[in-house]
Amino acid sequence: MATDESSPQKRDWKDTLQLPKTDFPMKADLATREPRMLERWAAEGLSDKILAAHARDEKWVLHDGPPYANGHIHYGHILNKILKDIVVKSRTMTGHLVEFKPGWDTHGLPIELAVMRELGGKSRDMTPVQLRAACNDYAQGWVKEQSKEFARLGVFGTWASPYLTLDKSYEATIVRQLAAFARAGLLYREKKPVHWCVSCRTALAEAEIEYDEKHVSPSIHVAFEADDGLAFVIWTTTPWTLPANHAIAYNPTYAYVKVAVGARRFVVAEKLADAFVAACKLQESAPREPFPVEEFARVGSARHPFIDRASRFLPADHVTLEAGTGLVHTAPGHGADDFVLGKKYNLPIDAPVDDAGRFVGLDEKSQIPLDGTKVRDANPKIIAWLAEHGALLSPPQASVTHSYPICWRCKNPVIFRGTDQWFASLDKPFTDGKTLREKALAAIDETQWIPSWGINRIRGMIEQRPDWVLSRQRIWGVPIPVFYTAAGPVCDAELMEHVASIVERDGASAWFGTSADQLLPDGERWNALRTDPTLTKGGDIVDVWFESGVSWAAVCEGKGALDASTAADPRPIDLYLEGSDQHRGWFHSSLLAGVATRGRAPYRAVLTHGFVLDERGRPYSKSEIEKARREGIKIEFIPPEEVLKTQGAELLRLWTASADFRSDIAYSRGHLAQLGEGYRKIRNTAKFLLGNLAGFDPDQDLVAVESLRGLDRYLYVKLRERSKAVRAAYKEYEFHTVVRLLLDFCVTELSSLYLDVRKDRLYCDAAKSPGRRATQTVLWLATREIALLAAPILAFTADEIWQHLPRRAGDPASVHLATWKALDSLVDNQAGMADWAMLLELRQKVQAALEPFRAQKHSSLDAHVTFVFPSINPSMTDAGFDEQVLRETAKDEVADLFIVSRVEIAHGPEELRVTLADGHKCERCWKITRDAPLCARCQGAVTP
Repeated sequence: MATDESSPQKRDWKDTLQLPKTDFPMKADLATREPRMLERWAAEGLSDKILAAHARDEKWVLHDGPPYANGHIHYGHILNKILKDIVVKSRTMTGHLVEFKPGWDTHGLPIELAVMRELGGKSRDMTPVQLRAACNDYAQGWVKEQSKEFARLGVFGTWASPYLTLDKSYEATIVRQLAAFARAGLLYREKKPVHWCVSCRTALAEAEIEYDEKHVSPSIHVAFEADDGLAFVIWTTTPWTLPANHAIAYNPTYAYVKVAVGARRFVVAEKLADAFVAACKLQESAPREPFPVEEFARVGSARHPFIDRASRFLPADHVTLEAGTGLVHTAPGHGADDFVLGKKYNLPIDAPVDDAGRFVGLDEKSQIPLDGTKVRDANPKIIAWLAEHGALLSPPQASVTHSYPICWRCKNPVIFRGTDQWFASLDKPFTDGKTLREKALAAIDETQWIPSWGINRIRGMIEQRPDWVLSRQRIWGVPIPVFYTAAGPVCDAELMEHVASIVERDGASAWFGTSADQLLPDGERWNALRTDPTLTKGGDIVDVWFESGVSWAAVCEGKGALDASTAADPRPIDLYLEGSDQHRGWFHSSLLAGVATRGRAPYRAVLTHGFVLDERGRPYSKSEIEKARREGIKIEFIPPEEVLKTQGAELLRLWTASADFRSDIAYSRGHLAQLGEGYRKIRNTAKFLLGNLAGFDPDQDLVAVESLRGLDRYLYVKLRERSKAVRAAYKEYEFHTVVRLLLDFCVTELSSLYLDVRKDRLYCDAAKSPGRRATQTVLWLATREIALLAAPILAFTADEIWQHLPRRAGDPASVHLATWKALDSLVDNQAGMADWAMLLELRQKVQAALEPFRAQKHSSLDAHVTFVFPSINPSMTDAGFDEQVLRETAKDEVADLFIVSRVEIAHGPEELRVTLADGHKCERCWKITRDAPLCARCQGAVTP
């Protein structure tokens, strides 16, 4: 700041300015600072303190869906856990008791397969109990690792005491819920076709199926011969299922014709005849003749192409004209519709395929040697034989690309295979006459689905799904506690309850290490069973989706802070929050388990988020990006640990909140860079605010908000409005709106307007002057409110701001121990807002008018601005600017608002004039005044 070197009063006026002073760092250095903050939070027992502070408050429960404990966390995990943490923190700050208990799915095939790979040949010499112990150790190791990784994100939870599906108490709950299904008569065992993974060697439920949209299968037309030269044509993409064919289905409402080719006449649906002829490249030798539908019953059957048996003609309404020939190859052991038709007409449920997907027991029946052949390898053998013997009508190489079910874990194609499995019936009536399906649909209507389209998605799944296949043919899980004798299975609720008590004491491995007779309870009823020489225990384990689907019963029901049930609403959980794929997974299984055992869904609301995608719309995962690279597409993958090590977790939290997570979310280094800019604006604003609060004691210096005037009052009203909008957005889970509102407030209302104008007062007014204290009051309130409102999202930064913020007596030590309270309202909130809207619009015009002035190397403080109002109507300009407001509402603030030295109002032709102010430049504040070397304001500020 320049001074007159020859003046005897020369001094450095800079020393008397109230410049910002704070140790709040400009650069975040989050990667280094965040771990230290986590250590401090842990040392202070912050999570426990939060729960203790809200112990008497209303409960609010978000139940954590358990991820698999089988690897490092990925971006989907990060998105999910941070979203949950934002919800938990925001609900806590509204004054609720919210205990977040994280959980893990620790049983199941992914873990078992990983352990088997690690053990290699050693596994062959191990007992089931020993293998289960190895699986337990593997899962526990990953639980510890993932706990650290989730906690590193700033996610609050009971990490030292999570819930695990391998806990004895949890395993016992699983068995007890199975007992409830049995008691309701919902469990049954039957041989029917289910999705079977030949790689994992187990049955799969609907929730464990994904689809390969580009699967390539053979596309063949096969002739089944009958007498009188007739042949009935079926079309199939699974030639390997032909050995299990026992019927040909037709639709009695369709018209059928005979297509003559030489001496042969092929029967197909009339509307599909042209497509059949084209696909098989046939030359018709005579006009087509009708084949009356009554003829199917007269002919009765056709001969199987390579097995000495008849294939019956059966009417069925599942036969359509969408593709094929209107005649459907029916193998009851390999298809859902086929099974239903087979049961209706007492066909064999034939599935001559073992657990590994190899044919067994066919060689004595089939003309094609297939025993020991895998089903996929059987396709070319069957096609070649059919072609050689004239039964193949289409080209041998014909194929079709279509959607095909694959295993959710190994990603290999699955097969439909008829096996004996345990099922839960969806259509058996309860005592009130309603079925599980009907009750589940009613519970869906009583649940809030966010977004709203979720209700249609899960409703469609429940309406269409088959019975729930509950059994799995593996060892790492909870057994289905049933026994078998020569007379059949013993599935008894009382017996299951007894086994549950053993499991609760000794764990589920007791089932595998204890003889069947020792697992039975005492009593006359069971002694007879105990002495039955044919007694054995079941070897199936329960579906892991059933395990996780009863988590609410194991973790929340009757568990204090985790149970939000009331007499009016007995549902224990306020919110489930998971990815949208869980409509067919955890949401689905939890709904069925809750309705079957309690008559209601366990949750009140269900919120879904999308998936993390790269900039091209591909899933953002290491495996997918490696796949893209193999296809020649260059995509950069940023490992989560790299982001944490270089930029910290706060950017990941901001990324999570910034997008509308209910749709898919894009992620890339460019997105992070853009978010980094926004984060820096918030942080730098906080640094400036804190710097100007040096020496401010809110207990002593806070000005009553009713006493605020002018721009201070305007900013306070905007702060209150913004705070209310942010809290409403949190309540509606509109976190991207929260980010936008906070960032816009920091950039627009604060930095570009209020702080720009008030720097002069903050730097140059006397430290304890009423005007400066009023401004500091607004700064303190804004800083505090920003920290409070940002805390659920910017967990680290908000608490860091809180540590540097001058606090009132009684304020908590951490922002996360604070709660949101509405800012005091003002009686005339809106009275002056319209006037200020006009003044701010006028400010923009002044700033535009100052641009040529600045171009002449002048500062805006060198300016004298004159507003010329028309003489005829002196109260208002053509542009709508009110002279009275300019004169009285802002009063002495007008020059400060425009950041000029002098403002004058004149009458005449309407004009906004900028001239060079006359007078002396104050050596301290640089305003042009009549005084020298200091203006009166600065002279007073430096005078002791």
